[in-house]
Amino acid sequence: MIWAVVLAAGESKRMGEPKQLLPFGRTTVIETVLENILASAVDKTLVVLGAHSELVEPAIKRFPMVMTMNPGFQAGMLSSVQWGIRRLPRDARAALIFLGDQPWISPKIIDRVISEYNAADRGLVLPVHENSGGHPLLIDLKYREEIGRLSPDVGLRELLSRHSEDILRVDIDDPDILRDMDKPADYTESK
Repeated sequence: MIWAVVLAAGESKRMGEPKQLLPFGRTTVIETVLENILASAVDKTLVVLGAHSELVEPAIKRFPMVMTMNPGFQAGMLSSVQWGIRRLPRDARAALIFLGDQPWISPKIIDRVISEYNAADRGLVLPVHENSGGHPLLIDLKYREEIGRLSPDVGLRELLSRHSEDILRVDIDDPDILRDMDKPADYTESK
């Protein structure tokens, strides 16, 4: 079973308001992320909440997914990755890591990453655009315990560095795999 782990716990300090709830298309940023995941080959979805959970949770409760609250979200993104991975069932095979502020990642891109994982004998599948790694990163859960021990100073890059021989780089002809919304200008450019 392949799970999506959606990181929606950030404080949105640079944005100045909860970026997950900004209008995007017909809905909001986080709802678009979830709609794209649900339209893909992902089997199950886990959303990691933190800051602004009292606002984000009601906005997404209609979706068929599991929500979990990271009590240590202030420690940064890796803490939410670790929290989410620990919450996945033991029979989970792999996790796709999604940022809650990347509504441009289409079901087609998601399906391509999953297809490449299923066809290859690699534990890490990294979508790449013009030699830059993007999202969603797929991680085989043979790395579950190691993820729990990663340094918050380095994050998932440490896992990629340690296991470079196990990375399958998948060329994606879409720069949106590199985009996210950190500042108001990022959001304004996305419209």
